[in-house]
Amino acid sequence: MTDIVAIKMSKATTNQVNRTTTTYLPLAVAPSQVLRGENCLKESGEAIARLGIRPLIVGGDRTLKIIQPYVDFITKKQQLITSSASYSPDCAESSLQQLQSAVTSHQANLIIGVGGGKALDTAKLLAYQCNLPVVTIPTSAATCAAWTALSNIYTEEGAFQFDVALDRCPDLLILDYGLIRTAPKRTLVAGIGDALAKWYEASVSSGSSSATLTIAAVQQARILRDLLFQKSPAAVANPDSDDWLEVVDATVLLAGVIGGLGGANCRTVAAHAIHNGLTQLRCAHQALHGEKVAYGILVQLRLEEMVQGNQLAVSTRQQLTEFYREIGLPKTLEDLGLSNISLAQLRQAAEYACLPNSDLHRLPFTVSPEELMAAMVSLPKDH
Repeated sequence: MTDIVAIKMSKATTNQVNRTTTTYLPLAVAPSQVLRGENCLKESGEAIARLGIRPLIVGGDRTLKIIQPYVDFITKKQQLITSSASYSPDCAESSLQQLQSAVTSHQANLIIGVGGGKALDTAKLLAYQCNLPVVTIPTSAATCAAWTALSNIYTEEGAFQFDVALDRCPDLLILDYGLIRTAPKRTLVAGIGDALAKWYEASVSSGSSSATLTIAAVQQARILRDLLFQKSPAAVANPDSDDWLEVVDATVLLAGVIGGLGGANCRTVAAHAIHNGLTQLRCAHQALHGEKVAYGILVQLRLEEMVQGNQLAVSTRQQLTEFYREIGLPKTLEDLGLSNISLAQLRQAAEYACLPNSDLHRLPFTVSPEELMAAMVSLPKDH
């Protein structure tokens, strides 16, 4: 649901509200509708049909095969005219151009994105470019991409390039727990890592903001962190538990709420910047998004310790490290499968993370590529 909030701006010289000047700021908080439940996808046909009867289904090759029985059931029941298209090789500008041709060829009036973060980002951006409604159907709990009004663009080789802010969240999000449960456990663990970053980054990027929605977003991020600390071990151990359901809701839905409420005041900081830097290395592509982000949180805390002498960051990092060890998140470059990374590759990742427009510069101190490299390699290893 895209709300437009009218904010009456205060004059610089007074606390009085200027009632004659109104500035409209878009605030994309949440999808228009969220359907969630066990095997709810098969019951979602009516909600999908209300948005369009000629959907183009966008996903990866493997996901499109998995989802086909659901599509066949809904298509027959609702008399939809469907077509499918792969977003491969990545959420890249070239892929989007091919998909726009598929939209035209099919005369699509609805986009349905199915899969992980990149598939959903592609579908959202495609719908935005074609001015069509979009449905997101996540097949894992690895990210909150099914919720957000944001898409990340990568090269065809999988290197992060930039993100695109969209004018609204998806029109419909379908969270089918039965479908999510078929995903590898590793995807949920990665989603926990990605969701944890909401607190460690938003609490920094929000600064001393007194804006009501920013405060609400940061507090929700703290609640999200605490919930994940408490329930993640049991959730990872038992996908049939109530804890599992709550953690899935947290990583897919609550994490998205925080981004919607906080907006520009609660953006990513060093953890995601380090992820973006690592994506420039082909050898890092086997690690999931949330795994790289989780490692980035530890590096962000290590930077606070090294550059600021922040001792609270030391104890926080130690607490996180224990939690990572318990649920299986990476704590070092070695854990990410990068034990043989060269100095040149490390510098490439660090220099990208430190580019002038990088989110890393939302830290309250300056970081050089050399300092970032030192932080990345100096995290304690398990013995």
